[in-house]
Amino acid sequence: MEFSFLKDILLIFALSTFVNFLFTKIKVPTIIGYLLTGVITGPYFLGLISSPHQIELMAEIGVVLLMFTIGLEFSVQHLFKIRKIVFVGGFMQLILTTGITMLIARLYDLSWNGALFVGFLTALSSTAVVLKLMQERSEITSNFGRTVVGILIFQDVILIPLLLFTPMLAGQSGGQGNELLLLTGKTIILVGLVYVGNRWLMPKVLRWIAYTKNQELFMMSIFVICLSVALLTSEMGISLAFGAFLAGLMISESEYSHNAFGQLIPFKDTFTSFFFVSIGMLLDLSFVAAHPVLVFSTVMLVLFVKMLLAGGTAFALGHTFRGTIMVGFALCQVGEFSFILAQSGMKYEIIPPYYYQLFLAVAVISMSVTPLLIMSSRTVANALLKLPLPPALVNGLFPLPQIEIPEYKNHVVFIGKDSRSLNLSVMAKYLKLPYISIIFDPSTVKKMQERGETVIYGDATNDPILEKAHIDLADIAVISVGNLITAMSITERVRRMNPGIFIIVRTKYVFDVEELYRIGANEVIPEEFETAIDLFERVLQKRLVPQREINLVIAKIRNDHYGIFREGTDDSSQIFKELPNVDISATKIQDGSFVIGKTLKEIKFRKTFGVTLVAILRNEKLIEHPEASICLEAGDTVYIMGRKEQIAHALELFGLSEEPVTVSG
Repeated sequence: MEFSFLKDILLIFALSTFVNFLFTKIKVPTIIGYLLTGVITGPYFLGLISSPHQIELMAEIGVVLLMFTIGLEFSVQHLFKIRKIVFVGGFMQLILTTGITMLIARLYDLSWNGALFVGFLTALSSTAVVLKLMQERSEITSNFGRTVVGILIFQDVILIPLLLFTPMLAGQSGGQGNELLLLTGKTIILVGLVYVGNRWLMPKVLRWIAYTKNQELFMMSIFVICLSVALLTSEMGISLAFGAFLAGLMISESEYSHNAFGQLIPFKDTFTSFFFVSIGMLLDLSFVAAHPVLVFSTVMLVLFVKMLLAGGTAFALGHTFRGTIMVGFALCQVGEFSFILAQSGMKYEIIPPYYYQLFLAVAVISMSVTPLLIMSSRTVANALLKLPLPPALVNGLFPLPQIEIPEYKNHVVFIGKDSRSLNLSVMAKYLKLPYISIIFDPSTVKKMQERGETVIYGDATNDPILEKAHIDLADIAVISVGNLITAMSITERVRRMNPGIFIIVRTKYVFDVEELYRIGANEVIPEEFETAIDLFERVLQKRLVPQREINLVIAKIRNDHYGIFREGTDDSSQIFKELPNVDISATKIQDGSFVIGKTLKEIKFRKTFGVTLVAILRNEKLIEHPEASICLEAGDTVYIMGRKEQIAHALELFGLSEEPVTVSG
């Protein structure tokens, strides 16, 4: 039996693991490692891969799963909201890039039809590279992210008309008009199918499957939905990737979409790696070595032109200067769907083999540098903003109205645009707590301003934005931005501007916790660990463990886990240096609690529970350092200082079933 394909997979995994380990150590994106693996194993270097066609098939599956997860993160309503970006922005970017590139291509001695075709090739950007990076950085639904996604969706859709137009460029015009009309009809059918599936079909189907409580069945069903819709669109003449995106949209508004997304991530990451390896295999190093000046000058020219035109499109859509730069950097490469179009051009002899090899070299190299460009886009934008630029360029064509921010003191500053941060601001408004939100998304800011909320548009990595939110007078900052590098940058600035502030940071992974504590965070909440705690708490409840014991166990788990990272951190508050695991928590005395009418001396907080009652809020009046003779009343809010497990133990004293609200720690 021949196992050459299995050997190819093993070789790719082994090399990818080594290269990615090395690149992770030097903090270079893993995509570059995959591309380098493809170059090393490809036919133009060591020629180690014996079954490149099978690798390409696995690469196709990777793109399908990537686009499916992107669809899951979106929704039909979300897509409807960016219809202007998809059609106006996408069309503008395509026309401008095609036109300018065609004129430049004429300087390379290409014919008019060849130059136009090269314009089409250059106009398409890499959906797989850009969306994977933005997904990892939690920027898919950001303001500039929506523009990038909208333009990429338009490019994916326009690929089919471009393929139909290719024979016409070669002088073969038979039947293309009818095919285009047929394609339009198919598109209308697909839109209807997505709407029906999203609104009625998929929620019911997934609910039936979920009720079986069979995780294997649920996972198989998700794969069936994804691959069947992708295959359907392929049979209709539209790309598999776009079909997978539509399949994701059909499930996106189901209550089970988050579960499906989480289950697919390992498969998506594995198969997507094959896509990047297959792209690296296309690079002909001998051609690059024979024409280094031509290749690298063309790469620089393509990156610059596409950056300028994509950024110009973003500016015309109303982005600020920073958003313009970030969109331009994200869309400046040549995309993977250009390879399909280029093969069609070779078939009809629109471009000679020499220019085809030049295109492949430019495409692969431009995709390879994209991760570095996207990572540096914010830094470049911040550097350019220090120049004396016109206000109209800095603020965009449709600037947000400036609102007067009250000079709060001891307020909370929420930083981030995700649902968690937005929900926190809603809760703060409901409880009439003074707060200011900082959000880097003008559309969200506009909606919140219309509701009368105190919100600032801007990037919290910039000191002037933090100053506008009076960060120096705030006592708590909540940072929930998703991306670790951005969170670290904001944490460092907030700590520098207000040494005494209590900083709470949300992060994705447990291994990020230590780094955030090191640079000044007081409390770090890793999503994956808190999710595990929540699941464990439900397990204990199902086992009928008393709630008091559950509270003690959970508090001890948190204390043991987070305490590891807190030891030795440089906290500016002396009390936290001496008592690193102490919290101050607030809770209200409910009717029926036996402490009502009793004095603090009678209750003996310190002796019984090891906690100290430091203040009482009664009728909106704060009683600090209450006397031992004071009696507690129903409705009092008491502030208790102690360790988490001690506070959890004291809760039953007040007749409470829920945990208190932590206000300091």
